[in-house]
Amino acid sequence: MTEKDRKHYTKHLKKRLTDWRFNHSVNVSAEAVRLAVKYGGDVEKAEFAGLMHDVMKDAGKKEQLEIIQKYGVEMNDVEKSAPSLWHAIAGAVYLEKELGITDRDIINAVRYHTTARAGMSLLEKIIYIADYTSAERDYDGVEQMREACNISLELAMKEALTFSIELQIKKHAPIEPHTCDAYNEIMLGN
Repeated sequence: MTEKDRKHYTKHLKKRLTDWRFNHSVNVSAEAVRLAVKYGGDVEKAEFAGLMHDVMKDAGKKEQLEIIQKYGVEMNDVEKSAPSLWHAIAGAVYLEKELGITDRDIINAVRYHTTARAGMSLLEKIIYIADYTSAERDYDGVEQMREACNISLELAMKEALTFSIELQIKKHAPIEPHTCDAYNEIMLGN
């Protein structure tokens, strides 16, 4: 990506997000770059996917659902019932269909940054973990998560998926099937 492209997308993103969300996206991008360097990922893709992962987060639920439906994206029952997941699905669609991004790895990294999935690429894992460990995050357990990602990406995935599933159970909420698949895969060592 050229510096001109980077500036263009950054400017575009800044218009779409609140100041807090834009700062979060910059932090996720920085963390994704750090993790890509540490684990041998594509630094440029990590920087871009981290920056753009929440491109639709501040759009209203109506706008998120409209873009999902406009392009005929099918959602499973849990996704349909959980509007908090729509921004990732809509974001992937937005990148591909509205911004013309063709790199499937970047699109998938945005698509699965909230749920994970079985068969994740290195970039997908990096964005998933970077979103958990970006500089502004301060939830209970974030330091443990940061320590895990400094030991290994697989350990960080185990910690993050366990955290996610436990959180859904505490809320008496359904667990997204992609998350279950990712958890089972990582715990089985596949």
